[in-house]
Parts: sequence; C-alpha cells; structure tokens
Amino acid sequence: MSGLVPFNRLVNSGLSRPRTGFEDFYNMLDDFFSDGLTQGRSLMRDTFKIDIEDNEDAYLIEAELPGVKKEEIDIGVDNEIFSISVNRSEEVNKEAKNYVHRERRTSSMSRRVRLTGVDLDGIKANLENGVLSVAAPKAGKASSARKIEIV
Repeated sequence: MSGLVPFNRLVNSGLSRPRTGFEDFYNMLDDFFSDGLTQGRSLMRDTFKIDIEDNEDAYLIEAELPGVKKEEIDIGVDNEIFSISVNRSEEVNKEAKNYVHRERRTSSMSRRVRLTGVDLDGIKANLENGVLSVAAPKAGKASSARKIEIV
C-alpha cells in the first residue's frame, strides 16, 4: 500500500491515466481529505514531536505541544511503555444565530516509547510554554502501571 498515490496527485504530477469521466469526483474526494497546505499524510505532521535523552540516572523526555492545556494531556507508564496522549475538543460558542456554516474540531494524538528500568514514584512532569518536560529517574524494573500528574 505504500506505493499508492491519490488520483489527482497522479494526474497533476504529469503522469497520464485513461480518462474515465470521474476525474472531478476523485479530485474532490482527495481535496476534501487533505489539509490543502501539504500533500499526503506524515507522522511528523500528524502527531507531536518528542525527544528522549538517556542520561546515566534518568530519561529526559520533551514533547512539543503548543497550545495544549495540561488538562488535555494524559501521561502514563504501563509495563515499561511510556505514553503521552493528547485529546482536544474545540468548541465555538458565539451568540449569533444566523449561521451559514459552523464547525467543531476534535483531535487525538498519542506517542508511546519503551523505557526500561524507570522508578515510577520519581517521575515528574512539567508543561511550560508549549513544551512538556518529563524526568523519569532510572531504578529497578518497572512493575506496575501509574498515571503521572502534570505540575
């Protein structure tokens, strides 16, 4: 499936396809599901970026989460799998009642990485200026699950 190219991108790239009469329909579908700025889907664009530094005594994790509130973030460790999840729901509450068009946006993103030998009781998380910083001290083998509070 990695070699599939949406129809209008194939046509617009200069490669020709037999004309079927449904070109406008396929182009409309492709355009509807794209963001209009860049073509195709990408892990780097569709989720948030994380950096993990392995120091002698701790893992230092930084996640770029601009505009995200700490109430929208869930962090946890379960069987050595460290996870960060973001669930956002945007609602527009305007008093005007003559709407022609109105939309809501809901998004969910998550990242999971394996961190071995983490001290679950010593994990600290901080959200400042759109950057989530997590310090996970190393210890023995992680043995249970825990939810981590953001300060």
